[in-house]
Amino acid sequence: MATNIGIMDSAYFVGRNEILGWINDRLHLNLSRIEEAASGAVQCQMMDMTFPGVVPMHKVNFDAKNEYEMIQNYKVMQEVFTKLKITKPLEVNKLVKGRPLDNLEFLQWLKRFCDSINGGIMNENYNPVERRSRGGKEKSVKGSSKVSKSMQTNNMHQPPPVTTSNKTFGPKQAKSHAVGGGSNSSAEVQALSKELEDLKVSVDLLEKERDFYFSKLRDVEILCQTPELDDLPIVVAVKKILYAADANESALEEAQECLSQSLGLGAEEVEQEAETQT
Repeated sequence: MATNIGIMDSAYFVGRNEILGWINDRLHLNLSRIEEAASGAVQCQMMDMTFPGVVPMHKVNFDAKNEYEMIQNYKVMQEVFTKLKITKPLEVNKLVKGRPLDNLEFLQWLKRFCDSINGGIMNENYNPVERRSRGGKEKSVKGSSKVSKSMQTNNMHQPPPVTTSNKTFGPKQAKSHAVGGGSNSSAEVQALSKELEDLKVSVDLLEKERDFYFSKLRDVEILCQTPELDDLPIVVAVKKILYAADANESALEEAQECLSQSLGLGAEEVEQEAETQT
């Protein structure tokens, strides 16, 4: 069971479109943005599909909009993790903010985890729409009908709307035509916004990969700065590579030469040793 997945695992290089396609295909949804899964309901149902009977779907609210409602969904998720002894930490405070990168990372992990169960084969008897209708969404729909009735009752007691003059109506009507005429430009803006969002996600992933490798180099540097190891030939050679200027392409050759000299190996001995190994 793949619960602990390293940060450089291929799971974290799965794109946003593939994740959305995976969710929409399995749960019969039509999500277009990663942020739409920030409520935690989608994640709960993915676990329900993977582990039938483990998730109390009646506690899952698919219409959660406020953070406190989303937190309740993640509490359900945490209970499921505890039952299944999954050690993956749930960073709820980040996920409920709806930031694309945080939610994308968790969904990338979730996809890898679900794919590791039964080879990722879907349960053919699982009906995602029926499971949702039995869960929290049904309650929220009933609640919305009650609200609509009360709004209708209140509207009956309110005075009729005040009509406007022709002078006021003219500019408004012209404005509405202007807005309608710009529908094509608004579609272009929306498409560019999505493209910009994808680019931001890609940049965030590249920055994370850069920070990962930088932290590794920093760990090596700290290790080389240990006083007991400072004068060792191998440490001196590694430092030459770490502190070499960007334009210095021969850092590795210099490090190897320094190491050879420190070990008392001449050029001829190095060549003979290399020929012996070949």
